[in-house]
Amino acid sequence: MKKYLYYMLAAITIWSAAGASVQAEEVVVNKGDTLWSIAQKHEVSVQDIKNWNGLSTNLIHPNDKLEVSPEEFYIVKSGDTLWNIAHTYGVNVQSLKSWNQLSSDLIRPGLELIIYRNAAGQAKAAAPAKTVVKSANTVQPAAEKSKSLTVTATAYTASCEGCIGITKTGVNLLENPDAKVIAVDPNVIPLGSKVYVEGYGYATAEDIGGGIKGNEIDVFIPTTEAAMEFGRKDVKVTILN
Repeated sequence: MKKYLYYMLAAITIWSAAGASVQAEEVVVNKGDTLWSIAQKHEVSVQDIKNWNGLSTNLIHPNDKLEVSPEEFYIVKSGDTLWNIAHTYGVNVQSLKSWNQLSSDLIRPGLELIIYRNAAGQAKAAAPAKTVVKSANTVQPAAEKSKSLTVTATAYTASCEGCIGITKTGVNLLENPDAKVIAVDPNVIPLGSKVYVEGYGYATAEDIGGGIKGNEIDVFIPTTEAAMEFGRKDVKVTILN
């Protein structure tokens, strides 16, 4: 989870005249690190990391510095609308509302908005409910609209013997190895649901499985070695829609 309370001590110096502040997280590559392991740790995709750092291959070296979580915060000013803020940052209004748990287009001066962008300016998945600023010195939790449950999670790959590599909803995992996908019991988590899986990140329920019953999920991991390393564990899943 990102830390959203830093502004209590530094709001005056952090915000620029335009009201935005880039909060990019940078990591130093250690021996043995891979883009996949770094992506898993920071709950982003390998392709995101490659886009944010201008990488054309998956090759990285010890002591390389990588940006892993570009995000911006914007303080609403008098006269601002969601439309003009979205237009400025190259995102859409619905994404702004989803990221900030807004139920209407109404915004007030002093409100802090979080904005996610990748290198192409496209929207990331919506985050769980978070804390936003309602005024210069007041912090208020956003309304909780998501549903959480504890499930038993295992992992699967698309390259196993007898596997066709295509999910129930038609996603070709062999062609999209960076896809964040889970297999579910649709009676518990409906297919198409956007979810946040503890220890895995943001994903979509795109698949089912004969062995997935009740509060169980399978998370897609592209390599057999990493899937076996994931093991079997109880995790918290937050259904975002």
